[in-house]
Amino acid sequence: MTLILGISALYHDSAAALLRDGDIVAAAQEERFTRRKHDPRFPEHAIAYVLKEAGVSFDQVDHVVFYDKPLLKFERLLETYLSNAPRGFSSFRLAMPVWLREKLFLKDFLLKEFRKLHKGFSPDQLQFSEHHYSHAASAFFPSPFEDAVVLTLDGVGEWATSSVAIGRGNTLTIEKEMHFPHSLGLLYSALTYYTGFKVNSGEYKVMGLAPYGEPKYHDLILDNVVDLKEDGSFHLNQSYFNYMAGLTMTNDRFADLFGQPVRKPETDDLTQFHMDVAASIQSVTEEAVLRLTRSLAKEYDIPNLCLAGGVALNCVANGKVLRDGAFKNIWIQPASGDAGGALGAAQAMWHHELHHPRKVQSGDSMKGSYLGPAFGQREIEDALRTCGAVYEVLDYKAMIDATADCLADEGAVGWFQGRMEFGPRALGGRSILGDPRSETTQKLLNLKVKYRESFRPFAPSVLAEHVSEWFEHEGDSPYMLLVADVLEEKRVAMTDEQKALFGIDKLNVRRSDVPAITHVDYSARLQTVHHDTNPAYHDVISAFNARTGCPMVVNTSFNVRGEPIVCTPEDAFNCFMGTDLDMLVVGNCVLRKADQSQDLITDYKNRYALD
Repeated sequence: MTLILGISALYHDSAAALLRDGDIVAAAQEERFTRRKHDPRFPEHAIAYVLKEAGVSFDQVDHVVFYDKPLLKFERLLETYLSNAPRGFSSFRLAMPVWLREKLFLKDFLLKEFRKLHKGFSPDQLQFSEHHYSHAASAFFPSPFEDAVVLTLDGVGEWATSSVAIGRGNTLTIEKEMHFPHSLGLLYSALTYYTGFKVNSGEYKVMGLAPYGEPKYHDLILDNVVDLKEDGSFHLNQSYFNYMAGLTMTNDRFADLFGQPVRKPETDDLTQFHMDVAASIQSVTEEAVLRLTRSLAKEYDIPNLCLAGGVALNCVANGKVLRDGAFKNIWIQPASGDAGGALGAAQAMWHHELHHPRKVQSGDSMKGSYLGPAFGQREIEDALRTCGAVYEVLDYKAMIDATADCLADEGAVGWFQGRMEFGPRALGGRSILGDPRSETTQKLLNLKVKYRESFRPFAPSVLAEHVSEWFEHEGDSPYMLLVADVLEEKRVAMTDEQKALFGIDKLNVRRSDVPAITHVDYSARLQTVHHDTNPAYHDVISAFNARTGCPMVVNTSFNVRGEPIVCTPEDAFNCFMGTDLDMLVVGNCVLRKADQSQDLITDYKNRYALD
């Protein structure tokens, strides 16, 4: 038996993943255990979990692989400072202490941590993968393809910001790269910062805001900020940015170009201008990605594409790549960000360094991305009792029926079943569910449950066998990483008056038979639900369909704004009592809000720092 532990840490989204003879046993982000969103610290809790899930101790681990090479990253930091000196000293001075304390001597730091777990841990057992190779490995090795073009797009790794690899069997080779400071991820983050959202967590808000605007600044960006070539390669005009030498993403020249200052988070209103800027950067990103994928399809003549890196979480762009048809098949790593690098690093060791053959599975080898902890019924009941919860224990069918009944009555349900998801998406393990037919669901969930911006869209979890009856989509989308349009016959035609509305005023217009999941541009971020990977979730949607004729539910992550997705039954109960959820279903335990003690209600809205 060979055990390989992959870890990512010390930048953002620390995580651990464990392989046993190449099979993915477990993977989880540190934030889920510490309750600190995007926790960058050494993933001690995630490591403890994956070992426990495998039933092994750390002294049985054969190899540990870190997901990038810190010395190359430090080289970039030094070269960037020296090329900009004396400008940039403030950011350099802030970065140095943590580098000198931890990152520059990361190998010693990691050895010290691992020897706390096993005194005999050898330096030879610790390896380092390159950042983009880890991403590429996480995308190709679990994919359902014998061979594929692998495209990684993110902010920056060591030097690479975009990379192309070719995977064949158990081999994966980086073919070409684009380097810092020219980065599609950093460009999107710059506009995220400019529109008043938090870099490295608010990019998905910009994507959600884009359909409320018009891409009025598309040409302005391409004429001044980005030199985008026909093959998708590009250069960023650094005279508009500040991330190389300063503490902000953009500078005054950038603001002058667009004609308005940077929006102040939480205080300045979102205006039509910000919506148009969001639409413009989304449009530019889609054009860049499409030029890249079309060029790569012609160059390599391989029908399969794998995607990873933070930009691969842009499900709108992904949907357009799929529909464009340059590649016949697309597979996207569900943990495309840095957390997924932990998994890729471990898989790179197994296949690339140890040369083990690869078993290609018809779907993929991610097990639905349900790779986190699960809790037995006894554990659940003990935890809920300790919390002071009032619950009833139902048999499986009664639990499914109670959930479906609540949803059919337009209730909001906290759904906690089986193993926790790996990656940023809730996929029916730790989800908040709602009725997609309801015109009030989106507002209720955003404002009274999630405590977040009203414009944020919700995703449908739809039975895989019914997806083409409701959406312009054929095939699977198990990880909520593709956007498709609602079918024409399911839409509600807009009046001339409604078409004339601007911005957030569009939000209240009913656009389809399932308004809670239909975005203002008639799109939806799809999750197809399969019985073989999540039978309980499939059963509850089927029960809802039997009652309503609607084979889908609203699915959003089980947390509030700024909180990591819930991990334990205690986390679920705390969130339940701090929000306007009507019902909580944990295992076979069903909890109704009206039955709970009023003394247990908490001010959950202000518990977590805003993201």
